[in-house]
This record gives sequence, structure tokens and C-alpha cells, in this order.
Amino acid sequence: MSIVMPIVIGLIAVCLLSLIREPHRRRANAVLVAGAGAAYLSGGGLGAWEFVLPVVMTYVAWRGLESWAFIGVGWLLHTAWDVMHHLKGSPIIPFAEHSSFGCAICDPVIALWCFAGGPSVTDWIRARLARAPAPPAVASPEQATAE
Repeated sequence: MSIVMPIVIGLIAVCLLSLIREPHRRRANAVLVAGAGAAYLSGGGLGAWEFVLPVVMTYVAWRGLESWAFIGVGWLLHTAWDVMHHLKGSPIIPFAEHSSFGCAICDPVIALWCFAGGPSVTDWIRARLARAPAPPAVASPEQATAE
């Protein structure tokens, strides 16, 4: 369950982010990845090193305003920081001991979606439903007995 739930959370995040129309979807994701860079600043446990990731993520987020690939890289950088915190630092959620581990599982799900260009999952589902053949008609009880 400690692996399944973070994957589900990542998929939910992707679905929710898909509701934002382009060109705003990429920009919103760039802002989110910038914020993720500062997630550990209030006591992450790695001392002065805690200031490195926000600086790097600010640059990556800036580039992400025009590039889904940079946003994906940002989520993978955050994944690496999550792993470091799980092993040596403090958890991202202070009262949830394994929250950094969960975040390290969740973030690559979002990164993969970003590397795919951040497509709208809702548009993809609508397109699949539009192409799906109609289900066979169910005969009424009267028709079934007549045959």
C-alpha cells in the first residue's frame, strides 16, 4: 500500500492538472514545480544544503514556462531530494514518517506525464469514448420471450 497510494495520488494529480486548459496548464505546472523546490525549507534536516534545491528549481521552473521537458526534470529533481530526505533528512510532512518516500514514488508519475507533453487526460478519455462502439441493445423481456 505504501507504493500503490503514491502512484494513485500521482495519477489523480495528473487528472486534476489536465482540467487546466493550455497554454495555462504548462505555466501552472511550472509554478507548482517551483513551489515543490521549497517544500523542505522549513526544517528539512539537511542544513544549508536545503537552499540548493530551491535555487535550481527556480531556474528549472523558469525554463519550464516554455518547456514540458524542464518541468519533468524538475519533478525528477524533487524525487531525488525526496529520497535524500527519506534516507537522511526529515519527512516532507513532519507527522508522516514515510511521506518523503511516498513523494518519491508520486513525483515520477507526474514527471512521466510532463515528458509526454502534459496532455489532457480528460480530452484523451473523451476521444476514446467518442470512438467506442455503442454497447449492444438489451432486449426487453417482451422481445426476449417473442423470439
